Amino acid sequence: MASAFDAVPMAPTDPLFGLMAAYKADTFDKKVDLGVGAYRDDNAKPWILPVVKKADEINRNDPSLNHEYLPIAGLASLTSAAAKLVLGGDSSAIADKRVVSFQTISGTGAVHLGALFLAKFYPRPENQSVYVSNPTWANHHQIFQNVGLPIAQYPYFAKDICGLDWPGLTASLESAAPRSIILLHACAHNPTGVDPTQEQWKAIAEIMKRRQLFPFFDTAYQGFASGDLAKDAWAIQYFIQEGFELCIAQSFAKNFGLYGQRAGCFHFVAAPGAHAEDVAKRVSSQLAILTRSEISNPPIYGARIASTVLNDPALFKEWEADLCTMSGRIVAMRKALFDKLVELKTPGTWDHITNQIGMFSFTGLSEPQVQKLREEFHIYMTKNGRISMAGLNTRNVEYVASAFDQVVRELPSN
Repeated sequence: MASAFDAVPMAPTDPLFGLMAAYKADTFDKKVDLGVGAYRDDNAKPWILPVVKKADEINRNDPSLNHEYLPIAGLASLTSAAAKLVLGGDSSAIADKRVVSFQTISGTGAVHLGALFLAKFYPRPENQSVYVSNPTWANHHQIFQNVGLPIAQYPYFAKDICGLDWPGLTASLESAAPRSIILLHACAHNPTGVDPTQEQWKAIAEIMKRRQLFPFFDTAYQGFASGDLAKDAWAIQYFIQEGFELCIAQSFAKNFGLYGQRAGCFHFVAAPGAHAEDVAKRVSSQLAILTRSEISNPPIYGARIASTVLNDPALFKEWEADLCTMSGRIVAMRKALFDKLVELKTPGTWDHITNQIGMFSFTGLSEPQVQKLREEFHIYMTKNGRISMAGLNTRNVEYVASAFDQVVRELPSN
């Protein structure tokens, strides 16, 4: 009997998960995983933050806790603290009651909830696109397209300088149709590690306000990028200060190491004005319906861990120290890789490795060079030359640098 689904095509394997599988199957003793999108310590092992261990112990020993359902909007102690974290404790938006916060299935779920809400309620001309950076996190494309929002790209990464394509970015924003949605990475841009300066963020905000463009911030690395929570949230807080109405997708996977617990939040901030609180209430009612129809209510364990830390001043201070530990190791690995490439006199310029920020770096390596690194040196990275700095450690950084040097000499990219 024929299946009604005989015409369903086979979907391609997710490139990143395919890379992970290939690395795990490799038996070479010096193999290196530079594709991993999670923090690793200097022993290449997952790191449970010490403050997370403390929070876990507190929750496990609390006899009042159970496994009942959370409300549709999630754990209130988490969502309120999460809003203060990303918007600032003294945010006028919070004081004016124009912020709506929902717990989500990490940052992915937050982007999806925001995309679904915008697809259903944001007034935009028919077929008007959501602009994402070129490149961006690959999942951004799928999430927006799956809710029926077409994608356009704005230039972001300039290969010739391995840095920000400022002329291309600003020209694209200037030409975008009014009411276009612009997806922005708040800090530690994925996958390039290239962020605008504060002055450039101000210029972006000026263009977007003048052109009536709608900001949607994705913030997956607050505190993890620089070690400074306020610094990493600066762009978002500046846009709110400038009176923007906007959406924020917030993840606690990287900065808490709660990757598998899927803890995150979605925030909607209504434009300031006399009706802002009423707008927020109506938006909240619709987000509740969307959440109910998709996940009913979010998971509780990771939310409790994050909430415990965010609401306890002593634990919060310890968390800030843990963030400095992670971001500091990443910075040290950037410097170690750069220093070794300079010592080897590797052809090209490598300043971008230390100029970029966060977990990822766009190395500038070509696809043939990446392939050669994998085949001959068992060094795994995405084909566009993006590496995870967390995959480097004091035992493998010289090996990686030497392999880069050899490949660049044997296969010049030009």
